[in-house]
Amino acid sequence: MTGFDPAAFLMSAGLGRRIVKVKAKHNFFAQGDVADCVFYLQGGRAKLTVMSSRGKEATILLLNPNDFVGEDSLAGVPGPRLATATALTQCVAMKIERVEMIRVMHEEHAFSDMFLKFLIARSIRTQADLVDQLFNSSEKRLARILLLMAEFGMPGEPESLIPKITQETLAEMIGTTRSRVSFFMNRFRKLGFIDYNGRITVHKSLLNVVLHD
Repeated sequence: MTGFDPAAFLMSAGLGRRIVKVKAKHNFFAQGDVADCVFYLQGGRAKLTVMSSRGKEATILLLNPNDFVGEDSLAGVPGPRLATATALTQCVAMKIERVEMIRVMHEEHAFSDMFLKFLIARSIRTQADLVDQLFNSSEKRLARILLLMAEFGMPGEPESLIPKITQETLAEMIGTTRSRVSFFMNRFRKLGFIDYNGRITVHKSLLNVVLHD
C-alpha cells in the first residue's frame, strides 16, 4: 500500500477538487463572496486585495506558485470572503471544496503537516511585512517587494523578470504614492539594480538597498 502523496493530490483532479484556469485580471473570488473553497496555485502569479468601506483598495499579498489562497473558508463557521484574489498573469490552480479540504487535513497527516508549514511561513511573512511597514523607508520597502516578486533566495536564475505590475499597485503595497514609486524605480534603473522596459527585470544587486543602513 503506497502512502498519501500531497503533491499528487494538489496536482490532479478528483472528488471535491478540480483544476481551474483564471485569466489575468480575473478573480478567483471577490471580497464578500461565500468562503466555500481553497485554491492551490499550480502556476502563475496573483494578488490579494482588500477594499475599505470608503472604496479604497489596497494590495496586501502577492501570491506565487505553490501558495494556497482562500484558507479563511476553513474557519469553524465559514462566512464571507475578507479579500479579493485576482490573477496577475494567467493562472492554473486546484480548487478544493471546503468539505474535501477539511477531510484530507483530518485523515492525511502528510498533507496537514505540509499545510501547517505553509500557514506558519505565511504568518512569518505577514509579521515581516508589518515590521517593514513600521520601520523601513518606502525606498527599502519597494526594493524588498521587488526582490520578493523576483523570488531571490530561491533556486533559479541570478536575474528575474517579474510579472507585470503597475506602479499604483506597488504604491499600495508599500504605503506611498505612485510618484514616489516612479522616482525610486528611475533611481534603481540608473544605479543598474533593475531594467525597466514595459516589464521589470530585477538584479540581485538590488539587495544593496535593503541591506544598507
